[in-house]
Amino acid sequence: MVRKLAVVALIPLALGACAKTGEIDASGGGAGVTAVRSACPHVAIPAGTGDMTIFNPANSREASAIDVNAVMTNVTSTCDDAGPQVVTTVKFDVLARRQSADGARDVSFPYFITVVRGGSSVVAKRINRVTVHFEPGQLRAQTSGTATTYVDRSAATLPEDVRKRLTEKRKAGDQAAAMDPLADPSIRGAVLSATFEALIGFQLTEDQLKYNVTR
Repeated sequence: MVRKLAVVALIPLALGACAKTGEIDASGGGAGVTAVRSACPHVAIPAGTGDMTIFNPANSREASAIDVNAVMTNVTSTCDDAGPQVVTTVKFDVLARRQSADGARDVSFPYFITVVRGGSSVVAKRINRVTVHFEPGQLRAQTSGTATTYVDRSAATLPEDVRKRLTEKRKAGDQAAAMDPLADPSIRGAVLSATFEALIGFQLTEDQLKYNVTR
């Protein structure tokens, strides 16, 4: 459920006064690509957790037994990294469809928000519920939900020596210019350790997850 992070150009590279994000800077004999790294976590839905199917009877997996299906979509986030804690608010919509339009009905879906460090280490997790209301005669309905994560800014900040290695100007022709700092295990490990993800999805049972990934 937790996908690995690809550590690419997420480091603030001050390679020239005129360089912009994503541009190559060759001023003064230097060479490199500027990029921006944020303390804010990457937000995503882990594979297989973006939808939930409820069956009736519960032990059936036949299409005719599908009672309600819900999909999590329109995931957006806002991040405040100005203080000692990086606060990320995640918003999402849940679109649901039921098989029978008889009567009014409320269906509650559990969902999780988790903070993952370095692509594999879960450091926090919270489970909540979102409820979809169907009016009589209505097959489709939707609602919205929110979740919030907190990460210590110090944990999401690269050590000064690592920043120096990543931001130092390298001249074309120098032996060091041909070496990617992220090829150094200690540098790569430091970047991973300071990189966080906020993952959100439905809190599925083992059988529900298996159904999602094998259907």
